[in-house]
Amino acid sequence: MTTKTQAEMAKIPDGASVVYLLDASSELEVEVLDEWLSGRGTPGEMIRIASTRRRTRTDPRLDARLKRDDDPYLVPVRVVWLPEERQGNRTARWTDLLRLGDPRDPNFIMERLIRKVAPDRIAVVVGEGAHSSELAGAYAATDEVVTFREFATRRAWLSLERAERKLRGNRYKIPKFLHEELTTRPEFGDGAIQFGTERGLSEKMSFRRASYYLREMAASHSPFLIDLIANAIHALYHRGYGAIHYDAESIKKIATLGQEHPLVFLPSHRSHFDRISLQYILWENDLPPNHTAGGINMNFFPIGPLIRRTGVFFIRRSFRGNELYKFVVKQYLDYLIERRFPLEWYIEGGRSRTGKPRPPTYGLLSWVVDSWRRGKAEDVILIPISIGYDEIQDVGAYAAEARGGEKQPESFGWALGAVRNLASRYGNIHVRFADTISVAEQLGAAGTSDTHLEIQKVAFEVMSRISRATPVTPTALVSIALAVAGGKPHTADNLAEIVFEHAAYVEDRGFPITERVETVAIVERVLDRLVEQWTVTRRIGQAETAYWTDFDQSLEVAYYRNMVVHFFLPRAMAEVALVGAEDEEDFWARISELRDLLKFEFFFPEKEALQEEIAADLCGDVPKWREEVEKGEGESVLRSTRPVTAPWALGAIVEAYLVVAHQLKADGGGVDDDRFIDACLERAQFYLLDQRISHDEAISKELFTSGLSLVRNREQIDTEAKRESFSTQMNSLHADLNALPTGTGRGSDQSLSSP
Repeated sequence: MTTKTQAEMAKIPDGASVVYLLDASSELEVEVLDEWLSGRGTPGEMIRIASTRRRTRTDPRLDARLKRDDDPYLVPVRVVWLPEERQGNRTARWTDLLRLGDPRDPNFIMERLIRKVAPDRIAVVVGEGAHSSELAGAYAATDEVVTFREFATRRAWLSLERAERKLRGNRYKIPKFLHEELTTRPEFGDGAIQFGTERGLSEKMSFRRASYYLREMAASHSPFLIDLIANAIHALYHRGYGAIHYDAESIKKIATLGQEHPLVFLPSHRSHFDRISLQYILWENDLPPNHTAGGINMNFFPIGPLIRRTGVFFIRRSFRGNELYKFVVKQYLDYLIERRFPLEWYIEGGRSRTGKPRPPTYGLLSWVVDSWRRGKAEDVILIPISIGYDEIQDVGAYAAEARGGEKQPESFGWALGAVRNLASRYGNIHVRFADTISVAEQLGAAGTSDTHLEIQKVAFEVMSRISRATPVTPTALVSIALAVAGGKPHTADNLAEIVFEHAAYVEDRGFPITERVETVAIVERVLDRLVEQWTVTRRIGQAETAYWTDFDQSLEVAYYRNMVVHFFLPRAMAEVALVGAEDEEDFWARISELRDLLKFEFFFPEKEALQEEIAADLCGDVPKWREEVEKGEGESVLRSTRPVTAPWALGAIVEAYLVVAHQLKADGGGVDDDRFIDACLERAQFYLLDQRISHDEAISKELFTSGLSLVRNREQIDTEAKRESFSTQMNSLHADLNALPTGTGRGSDQSLSSP
C-alpha cells in the first residue's frame, strides 16, 4: 500500500472498468475528490461509501455495480485534512482548540475556510485497488457475518487507513474499526452466546452484554487527543523533572521489530508518570501508541475518557466467575495481537510501595501466550523496561501506607493535587529498554502444552531483565549513605565518603548508572533536593551544615536505595554467610538458607547462577577467598572487602521478619492477617524504642506482609515447634547481622562522627 497525493496516481490495469470508492464525509469533500480525479486522466465511475469521519451510508448503487459482469477495478480515495505545519511537523496543538476544534476533522465552515486560505492542508490519499472478483474471493473465504457491500466498504477503509498512515505517521496507527470487525466474527458471537447462556441470559442479551463489555474496556484512540496529550505531557513533566533520558538506538530496534511482530511493553511501575513517560517517547519517535491495560478505578471523569482516547483500556479489578467478561478480554487481546497493535501493562500489577519490584502477575501474560499458541501471531516480542527516577513525588504517600495509613483513592481532585505538587524539582526520568524476549524462542514451537510454570519463568525473566537495566542514580547512593549514617547528623563531606565508596563498587562491577558521582557538590545537590521535598532534614550551623533522616523520613529515603539494592544483594548475602562459616560447604549452605528466606523480597537466579555471582563478586576484592573460607577464616575475608552492605541492604528485612516471628509465637496458630499486621506494627515500634531493632524502615506493613507470606509458604505457622524454629532462625540471623561492621572503610566498625 502506498500513499497517493496530488502528485501521483495508482497504476490502473489496462482496459479495466474503474470505480472510485469515495470515502467523503461532506459535499465539499466530494467536490475536492471530483476535481482531483478529473485532473488525473483516468476516468471512472464515482460511488460514495460510508464515511469513516461522519459515518454516512454507502450508496446502494454499489451493490448493483459489484454484481456486473465487467469485473470493475475498485479504487478507494479519501480527502485528508492536515494540521498547520509548524517547524516541519503537522501535529495538533492546544491552540487548535481555539480554532474550533480538531484540525483533522474540520466542520462545515472550517472546511471552506481551509480550502480558501490554506489549500496545502488538503491532501488526497488513494488506497490500493482491487478487482471486484478479488474481493468476492476474499469475501467467500471470510467468516465475518457481513454483506458483500459491507465487506467491500470495510476493505476500502482499511486500505485508506494504511495509505493515510504513510502520510501522517505511525504514531496514529490505531484500530479504527475494532467494534465492527470484532463483533462480526462468528467466534465472538458464538462465544458470547455460549458464556452468556451459562449465566442465564438469552442469546440476544448475551451478545449485547458482550458488546457492552467490549465498549467498556476497549481503548478508543483519537489522533487529535494523542497530539494534545503528548504536548500536555511535555509541559507536565517539565514542571517537576528536567528531562526524560532514553537510548534512541533502542527505539529504532523496537520500531523495526514492530513491523514484523506484535510488541508487548512491560515497564516497571513506581509512579503514575510511568505511562506518560513511555507514551511521550513513542509519540516523539513516531511509533504507534500502546494499548495500555489500566484498572477500572482510573476510569473517572475527566481523566478516564481522556486516557482512554490515548490508548488505555480498562479491565475490572475482579471478574472471577464471570466467564463472559473473561472471554471478551481474550477476544480483545486476540484482535490486537493479530493486527500487531502494541500492548502495554505493568507486570507487577501495581506501583511498588518500597522501591523493590513487586511479584509479577500472570493473567494477561498467560492470555497473550495463549493467543500466540493459537496462531494469532508467529511470535510475540516482550520488551522489559525500567523506568527510574532521581526522585518520586509519591514516596511520602508510600511511606504513610507502609506505616498503616490508608491509600488515597484516585479522583480528579487527587490528580490536580499531584500536578500542584510538581512545583518541586525531582531531577530526571531514566527509561532503559532491556533486551527483548521472544515468546517463540522462550517457550518453543507453537502448539506445545502450556503450563503455569512456563509462564512463571517468562515473568521471572522479564523482572530480572528490568532489574539489570535499572540504573544506579546519585539519589540511590546518597540514600545508602544516609542508611549507613543511621539517622545521625552528618556533613555532606562525611556522607560523600560513603557515597564515593559505594560508587566505586558500582563502577568496578559495571552496573548501569545515570551519572558518575565524583564530587561533594553532586552529593550536596541531591541532599538539598531531598530537603526541598521534606525527605531529609537539614540544619545549617555557623561552621557546618548537617543532614539526617528522622523516623518519618526513613522509609521515604529507603525507597531510592531499594530501587538498586539487588545489585548489592550477592555481596550482602556473602557478608552474612561469612560470619561464622566453618568451611566453604557451610558457607554455601548459609547462602542457600538466605536465598530461601529472602525469596519473597528479591528475584533470585538459579542456585548455580547465584553462586557464580557471589564467587565473582568476592574474587573482585579477595582473589583467594575460597582458601580462607575453607580454613574457617571467613571473618578475615570480611575485613578485606569493601564496602560493607548487609546492614543497610538486609537489616530492615531481617528485623521486620524477626518481629513477625516473635508475633507468631505470641499469637499461636490462628492468624487474622489485618489484625496480625497491626500487631506487628505495634510490636516493632516498641522494639525500636527498646533498641531491640535499629532500622526505622523495618516498621513496614509491606515487609510484615512478605514475612507472613514466607512462613505460610514454608508452612511454619501450624505448630508451636515450627513457629519456634522460625523464631530461632531469625534470632540467629539478627545476631549475625549485628556482628558485622556498620561503618565505612575496610572492616571499620565505627560509624562516622557527627559534626
